Amino acid sequence: MNNVSLKGCIYTLIGVSAVAFFTLAKLQGLDISKAINFFSLLPKVISLDLLLAGFFIKWGWQLPVFKHWLVKFPNLKGTWVGEIHSNWINPETNEATPPIPVMLTINQSFFHISCVMYTKEMKSYSSVEGFNIDADRQLKQLSYIYTSNPRNKFSKRSSPHDGTAVFDIMISSNKLNGKYWTERRTHGEMYLRFYKKKLLEEIPFGYEKHPVSENLKTETVRPKIKR
Repeated sequence: MNNVSLKGCIYTLIGVSAVAFFTLAKLQGLDISKAINFFSLLPKVISLDLLLAGFFIKWGWQLPVFKHWLVKFPNLKGTWVGEIHSNWINPETNEATPPIPVMLTINQSFFHISCVMYTKEMKSYSSVEGFNIDADRQLKQLSYIYTSNPRNKFSKRSSPHDGTAVFDIMISSNKLNGKYWTERRTHGEMYLRFYKKKLLEEIPFGYEKHPVSENLKTETVRPKIKR
């Protein structure tokens, strides 16, 4: 499994370098069949390659023209909203937890991705992240290990803990459907949809409430999420 096509990168680099060689040679009236002229162009070609590589790493990888054949992982950067379905049982009522409104922000670059998940009661940060993209096996997943830090007022009921999340990526419908499990032996499912490109710092209206801490009914907590 490779998230970037090594063969595509090599061919692209060779192609760009060749074009740069011939273009610079023509502009300067050089005969690159002569060794001295050929090697005199190397520093300029390498500099051009580095500039183009910098542009690609900073911005270019997001362009549609590079999708699939060169960059195999999707661009998920932005804010996602939805709900968590947990098997956690409320010790005070001995009842199952209603769906919990949630917001996930994903910050992504060519070399790095980070995930922060918010509910009204907690905030979790990813520590180890990665894509599992394999067209032959029909896999398109995002997974990460996270640390969850509940707000102080809820610490007696919900202690800090570590966990793992795995999302199936559905680009055509802008959805992330996944599952999670924690060291507290709780687990569940998550259903998210893309909200906006901006990375929000506060949960948007309709997703800012929590059914356990506020004792709210599922219907009044958040808009219905289609799966």
